[in-house]
Amino acid sequence: MDRPGEPDRPGMPAGGAAWDERSREVLTGAVAHAGTAAEGRADPAGAGSTPAPPARKGADAAPGGTRTAPFRRGNADPVKSLLHRHRELCERAVDPLEIAAGLEARGVTDRTAARFRHRDVFSLAEELYARVPRDGAPVPSPASARGPRVRTGWVLLTLLPGALAAATLTGLRLVHGEPGLPVTAAGLLALAAATRAALRRGPLAAVPGPVPWRTAAGTRAWTLWLLGYALLGDGLLRTVVAGGPDAPPTGAPDGPWPMTAAPVLALALACAPAAWCAHLLAAGARRRLAGSRGLEDFTSAARPLLAGVLVLFLGALTGLLALCGTVLHESAAYPQGLALGALLLLARLLVAHRRRHAPLLALGAAAVAEATALALLLTARLPGCAFLATPVQTVVDTWGPGAVPALACGAAALALLVHALRTLTRASAHAPAGAPE
Repeated sequence: MDRPGEPDRPGMPAGGAAWDERSREVLTGAVAHAGTAAEGRADPAGAGSTPAPPARKGADAAPGGTRTAPFRRGNADPVKSLLHRHRELCERAVDPLEIAAGLEARGVTDRTAARFRHRDVFSLAEELYARVPRDGAPVPSPASARGPRVRTGWVLLTLLPGALAAATLTGLRLVHGEPGLPVTAAGLLALAAATRAALRRGPLAAVPGPVPWRTAAGTRAWTLWLLGYALLGDGLLRTVVAGGPDAPPTGAPDGPWPMTAAPVLALALACAPAAWCAHLLAAGARRRLAGSRGLEDFTSAARPLLAGVLVLFLGALTGLLALCGTVLHESAAYPQGLALGALLLLARLLVAHRRRHAPLLALGAAAVAEATALALLLTARLPGCAFLATPVQTVVDTWGPGAVPALACGAAALALLVHALRTLTRASAHAPAGAPE
């Protein structure tokens, strides 16, 4: 007879039913010797019975002298047994903590979780949350481990913001005088609508669910400020440093506040690379989640994946900045463009994976830093307040006006990257949610 402590031994029964039986034995207490249990039932008085072997010391010895069945490392996946036994709990849970509470209520302890190669019940609950879909969604098949499929709809939508931004700038170049204002307004409205549509479908789309109104409105407001500053901020800062609109900087034929359109156009065109990078992150995370044997394995594989996706996007954005600078005969503004692009991508990836609070704080901090720089320069004109402009004046004189948004967005992007390496590398962040692609 096969011993219950050897689930990987050749000849053992395979399939979900066999593992479900093994899980039931482990979770309900201990696995007693099969021969001893049968003889004890046949001879209650104990006559002629064979004494049970003593419990082993170490991990297999449970309280009360009973013997439990350890899981050996091999091709078998012991967590699958819990997927069958506790499927209803996992499907109804809204987060891993709810699964952990349910498991503890059913008698699962940290010692039991250790037999499933997890350090505690919360780690085990997080893997169960990641591997079981909610809301009655079907269980992902091995073929679906490749991640979401590429669909024509979201591919075309990601190209639309760049096309509309290019059309708007072309119209402004062709139209001079008063008609330029209606063209600008129409172009901005069309660009905003196209960007919203691109972010509502595809890999950049957020998971459906209730979102606080202040969080959504704040994220949009800070994003619009950062984009507006990328378009007009350098010219405005240069004008304020020079002494005001009465003394416009040299080489500004369009007025005292010249636009810097190259970074904004590059960011609009970068919607397509951002969507593809998000798709690569989702597909790679699904593959690693299906092939990992524990949360540590998944985390160690997801971190270089996230870093590689960010580097790939920054490489594509660098090429777009160079192209737009050449076409528009402007400075490519690499530092501030790359910093803002990295900040926006990381913020959107976190929002798409149900992490909304940190992007709001990071975007707000960058916007407040840019606004503070302008406010300090303007406040320094008051009597006795000239010292307030010293920090900003030093930065502008040393590295130029583009250093202000580069430092603000770069610091926010770095903080958001540290947060993303802790949250987006968790298995629960890539759990199937049944969201439409």
